[in-house]
Amino acid sequence: MSVFILRMLVEIGCFALCFYAVGALNYEKLLKPGHTAQAQLLYWLLVLALSWLVSQFLFSLMYPLQ
Repeated sequence: MSVFILRMLVEIGCFALCFYAVGALNYEKLLKPGHTAQAQLLYWLLVLALSWLVSQFLFSLMYPLQ
């Protein structure tokens, strides 16, 4: 149970950090005008993918033998 809670805290923390970090990007120049829903979806998918990668990297450092 404590491993599950630790994993969830790390994943939520990684999501928050990635959400904060991706906010610094100026990617509006790469997108077509008038496609705001697609741009928002792309933003969320980018944050989710980046946070998953960061959390998996941290888990591999925390549990090297598993």
